[in-house]
Amino acid sequence: FTRIVDFRQETTFGLWLKQIVINKSINYLRKRKFEFVGTDEIAELPDEISADDYDVKLQADEVRNAITELPDGYRVVLSLYLLEGYDHEEIAHILKISENTSRTQYMRAKKKLKSILEQKGMRDE
Repeated sequence: FTRIVDFRQETTFGLWLKQIVINKSINYLRKRKFEFVGTDEIAELPDEISADDYDVKLQADEVRNAITELPDGYRVVLSLYLLEGYDHEEIAHILKISENTSRTQYMRAKKKLKSILEQKGMRDE
């Protein structure tokens, strides 16, 4: 907490701390491109997987791979909103963009993701 004196109480302490962690993570990822690994891949799979479970896992893997193909801005906003549960106001504050930019990036990310998945043969079901 060497920068605690920089906390100006414009937001909650938790949001300020999350912003620091996210910014550090984004900077780190920009320096090094890593493969996206979801928590589903880390957990052990049960011994028996039904055909439906296998199809769902396969679809989840395809979506996860498609997310990695999104441009950085789209991927970050989409991940923060869908995977991390932030709202657009928080995303705007974290990324230092407007709420409208966050919403626009999110909508464009969804559209691009759908396009990528359609190119790979996945359809809305």
